[in-house]
Amino acid sequence: MNEASEAVAEDAAEPAAYNADPASGAPSLETILAIPVTVQVVLGTTTMPVARLMKLGRGAIISLDQKVGDPVNVLVNGRIVARGEVVVVDETSSRFGVSLTEIVNLPRDARAA
Repeated sequence: MNEASEAVAEDAAEPAAYNADPASGAPSLETILAIPVTVQVVLGTTTMPVARLMKLGRGAIISLDQKVGDPVNVLVNGRIVARGEVVVVDETSSRFGVSLTEIVNLPRDARAA
């Protein structure tokens, strides 16, 4: 295969959405904004031996390292991006959410990863 046909084969293997902006060859902003990410809110953490974990049952209480009123961590794809306070969003449906109080600045090397 020559270089020209290899380049065509490589272009065909890429998703069509990637080449949304033919002038620059870069993906469109809409394509990037549509990428799903995992968002987690961490109330706290703890460590325990497997034996204790295996004894947990319905009604067991797991003590966390955070205190009531402490800020919770908001993670996106496993990285802390913000902190906030737990708030009641809708009392009738018993839903709660997080009011962001701090946006965490990522170190420059973490942004590139």
